[in-house]
Amino acid sequence: MRQFLIGDRSLDEGSCELQALLARAYEQKLRPLCQCREPAVPMYIARFDGQYVVKRMPLSGRDHDPACPSCEPPYELSGLGPLVGNAIRLDETTGTAALALDFSLSKRGSRAAAAIPSGEPSDTIRNETKKLSLRAVLHYLWEVGELTEWTSLWLGRRGWGRVRASLINAAKQMTARGKPLSDMLFVPEVFHAEDREGIAARRAAALGGLQAAGSGPRTLMLLVGEVKEFTPARDGWKIAIRHMPFAFMIDDGAWRRLNTRYASELEIWRSNEAFHLVAIATFGISKTGIASVEEIALMVVNQNWIPFETVHEQRLLERLADLRRKSVKSLRFNLSRDQPVVCVTLPEQSPVPVAMCVVPAGADEEYERMLAEMLAARPEMTPWIWRIADGEMPPLPVRQDSATEKPR
Repeated sequence: MRQFLIGDRSLDEGSCELQALLARAYEQKLRPLCQCREPAVPMYIARFDGQYVVKRMPLSGRDHDPACPSCEPPYELSGLGPLVGNAIRLDETTGTAALALDFSLSKRGSRAAAAIPSGEPSDTIRNETKKLSLRAVLHYLWEVGELTEWTSLWLGRRGWGRVRASLINAAKQMTARGKPLSDMLFVPEVFHAEDREGIAARRAAALGGLQAAGSGPRTLMLLVGEVKEFTPARDGWKIAIRHMPFAFMIDDGAWRRLNTRYASELEIWRSNEAFHLVAIATFGISKTGIASVEEIALMVVNQNWIPFETVHEQRLLERLADLRRKSVKSLRFNLSRDQPVVCVTLPEQSPVPVAMCVVPAGADEEYERMLAEMLAARPEMTPWIWRIADGEMPPLPVRQDSATEKPR
């Protein structure tokens, strides 16, 4: 159980006094300190459904003791590693992460152009460590929001309302181009009929400065939302986002490229109604009030909102979802699919953490070489490898301190 120092008070996270103390600290903008190590590690307070939760700061997971629940897997095992210190820089004075973006948040002209969706590499060769793609920003929000983590104890407790709060709290810990990322991000509220007018007023306030009002550059915002459906329009397509009363327009050229670039994500999403398709997009609103997408990236998540890329990864996540031990999904960020990343880590595994890898059937010698080098660089972790070409999934690692642990 974690022990926090808040002001001059030290309490464990199970204390009945903690919520009242966190509420005061939240108003006073005090940072709790996790006492898992000396010196203590700064954290921040997030608010979920009227409750206050202590969360780790961006890029601070490795500062915590390995036995602390706030410890996170090494960056080098995912696509985050190359970005830390380059596209993502931690401000030691404020504890916020400054992001360098490779997409624009403004646009000249009144009509949506043929946007090129971000995510997979294009014909252009670029330095992948200097700036974050649109997909990488979505992955980083998911990572900092701790939405990559799962244990069976959370079953039934993670819906869009919790996801939204996690994303907004994560964005408050980031800046881009000198401004809080939370000021540029719009995440739709869960619709409740009894609060229809309040939701509409808050949405109008958030989007109030976005509508084009002249011939100069138009301001764009970031949208993160769950795709409900795609439907054809007279000139292009409409993207319906859950909990939004209007659709977002995308032109035919961008729609065709979206289907090519994200063919795998769309195929997986359409295969199972339990899966969710999450979009991140830059968008603007024309003088006539029409919302149009400029650039977009997609990500498939399972019923627990954990991202995955293949049905094999989802099978592994299904097996892990029923266990009480925590699993952490690694994300790709800017890396292409021909570069290996660890699929899942088990940070609480005893006696040492486990790095779980799913090797695609078509992996070549170069892929295997890069995978071996990546795992060799983290000797403190035990590798678990499922090579799809070899057949069925290997048995899951068994905790030595809980050899009788079984799925529900």
